[in-house]
Amino acid sequence: MTYQIKAVARCRTPYKQKFGIPRQPGLVAARGFVELEAEFNHMDAVRGLEQYSHLWLLFCFHENLAQGWKTTVRPPRLGGNEKLGVFATRSTFRPNGIGQSVVKLHGVVQRNGRVCLEISGMDLLDNTPVIDIKPYIPFSDAIHDAVGGIAHEAPALMTVNYTELAGAQIAAYAAQAQYLDLAELIDGVLAQDPRPAYKKAKEDPKLYQVALYDLDIFWCIENDGIKVLELKPAKLDRLDRLDRLDKESPSAN
Repeated sequence: MTYQIKAVARCRTPYKQKFGIPRQPGLVAARGFVELEAEFNHMDAVRGLEQYSHLWLLFCFHENLAQGWKTTVRPPRLGGNEKLGVFATRSTFRPNGIGQSVVKLHGVVQRNGRVCLEISGMDLLDNTPVIDIKPYIPFSDAIHDAVGGIAHEAPALMTVNYTELAGAQIAAYAAQAQYLDLAELIDGVLAQDPRPAYKKAKEDPKLYQVALYDLDIFWCIENDGIKVLELKPAKLDRLDRLDRLDKESPSAN
């Protein structure tokens, strides 16, 4: 049995490449928008939604679909060395490439002629197609005695420090409206330690880069913490190259 599914919206987020996106929703308070597609671009479609504080977003892992899926994956929670069945994980490489995330709803707004939901806490790549939007119902959706298997506890956070140059650059960018909560976003993303699991158990002298908004954030590991070195305007060819590298290096949630 097969179905055709169309996107009802697109998610606009500061995450421009897969590397650096939090592995679960709610771990980083990044702000973004769910922008309704033309066919659904009407206030009637979201009438009453503002009475809810949170939403479920169902979406497609659109950058991973061409790579297919496997019956087992190597979750980062297990150091990338042990295998679990794909249905026992939140791997982004799934038979139908569908994900779901809970996000916080801040309001319904109009942007550039489109009805948009202002949200935070998402773990979605910029321009991700959203296939459905549902209200989060606390009395039925929150199961307080649930068992979380290998992901029962939130991940440990790393300390994030900044060079004098990076601190000054962040302060300058944060004065511009398009870089909303930039310092908090960088802190939240890097504290999760987005490196591959196999890198975390040994000395790591590599220089890393994460693209947020239209900026490249350069950082490294120093004294068991993360040191942000500098920020640079991102180049489109750099983002395209990083996307290709991401696609060649599958990871699992």
